Amino acid sequence: MTLFTLIFRVAIAAVILTGITGLVLNRRKNWLTSYLQNFCGILFIFSGWVKAVDPLGTAYKMVDYFDQFEAVFQGTWFKFIAPAFPLLSAYAIGVAVFVIVFEIVLGFMLVIGHKPKMTAWAFFSLVLFFTVLTGFTYLTGYVPGDVNFFDFGGWAAYDATNMKVTDCGCFGDFIKLEPKVSFFKDIFLLVPALYFLFRSETMHQLFTHNIRNILVSVLTIGLVIYCFSNFLWDLPHEDFRPFREAVDIAEQKRLEEEAMANVQILAYHVTNKVSGEEKTIPYAEYLKTFKQYPEQAWDLEQITSEPSIPTTKISDFDITSLDHEPLNERILNNTGYTVLIIANELYGDGSPASRTVNDTMYVIDTLLRSDGSVYYQRNIKEIATRTEPYIDYQWKEYYAQRYNDVVIPFVREAKKAGWDAIMIVAGADESQIEDFHQDLGLDVVYAMGDDKLLKTIIRSNPGIVLMKEGKILKKWHYAKLPKFNELEEDFLSDK
Repeated sequence: MTLFTLIFRVAIAAVILTGITGLVLNRRKNWLTSYLQNFCGILFIFSGWVKAVDPLGTAYKMVDYFDQFEAVFQGTWFKFIAPAFPLLSAYAIGVAVFVIVFEIVLGFMLVIGHKPKMTAWAFFSLVLFFTVLTGFTYLTGYVPGDVNFFDFGGWAAYDATNMKVTDCGCFGDFIKLEPKVSFFKDIFLLVPALYFLFRSETMHQLFTHNIRNILVSVLTIGLVIYCFSNFLWDLPHEDFRPFREAVDIAEQKRLEEEAMANVQILAYHVTNKVSGEEKTIPYAEYLKTFKQYPEQAWDLEQITSEPSIPTTKISDFDITSLDHEPLNERILNNTGYTVLIIANELYGDGSPASRTVNDTMYVIDTLLRSDGSVYYQRNIKEIATRTEPYIDYQWKEYYAQRYNDVVIPFVREAKKAGWDAIMIVAGADESQIEDFHQDLGLDVVYAMGDDKLLKTIIRSNPGIVLMKEGKILKKWHYAKLPKFNELEEDFLSDK
């Protein structure tokens, strides 16, 4: 679905609801106000719901924003603000749930006309907040990587690759919007937001004041529980991400790579580094004149055709062993079952420690057998001890319990049944993973993957993914992982 299609459907729904409000319920005071209430309310309810389905996704997006704000303010007179953003990142999930619930409840309050003046100001404030976020994201396209956002004299021509946050997350993973589109969407919403501030007295109101209070209270409580259920106790009940159940990762990855390989260069956009002169040169012409545009003097940007199918995070599926050997083939081409244990982070604290290590020195002695032949024997010459530093990790008790109580028993039975088991970790080095293995004794092949990739695959830490021949059969939140013998009917029979 595109943004235009969504807006069109919301507009039609708002017309119908406005007709019911004015003609059936006879509650309208002003047709335009009622329509704008319903249009903005429905839009906010929907955009909030697709984020409520996956609050962790919104939290990850907020961390991206907070990281950028910290970097931006760190180099300015306002650097005293910068330390606030790491703190907000630490509580990003709480901030995300608050914003999501606030957005949906606010949309509902618009539709029923609850506390018009307060709702008008709340709506204006939230739209202004979203406009600042999307505006910042879009405008960073004008800021080269080595220039601070507030150094306006250093801004250059718009370049999408300058943006560190490339998607606003306004509609979660349901619709991906370019920052420019998101920004102008929010500019558009500022129009009804300002209108409500000056015309709040013309808002329609449904039900009585007490019923509206009850409805808003019940909705708020229900939404908080719903949001937490979609990450704390279970996976999102709707999965809009590319790694959904029943998706053939192997086939989709092949198709996306083929589509990218068939992308054609249409032209070159060249910019003179000194004069700022810009040209767009058709590719055939550029091949004849490319010597006139050396990279020392010109910035070169390829203009290419769009791939026949859109590229998703599946193209980034790249898993390696601790020895940096590729494991994609093993995972995607296994004709049997593969259990992936996904950990986008190992929760534990490391502290410096030391340990005694034995260094054994050997000598090779040449010996003569009774038959006159010569043979060589290795003998210990000396055993020296030395002390070496290392990081000793203490795993969070609640995190280790997830493995001891849930994951390890499941993996043990899966391996008995002949299944392959691989644990993919992000944000950890080999020594940390080895320490984790020694402490918990999880009998799997350990591998490494990109942090964002693992977060996209599953919203659980650890999360469990069951695959066969490159296809995702099932995904489980660790809290919902069944006993292995409960899978027999679905996965262990030869049907």
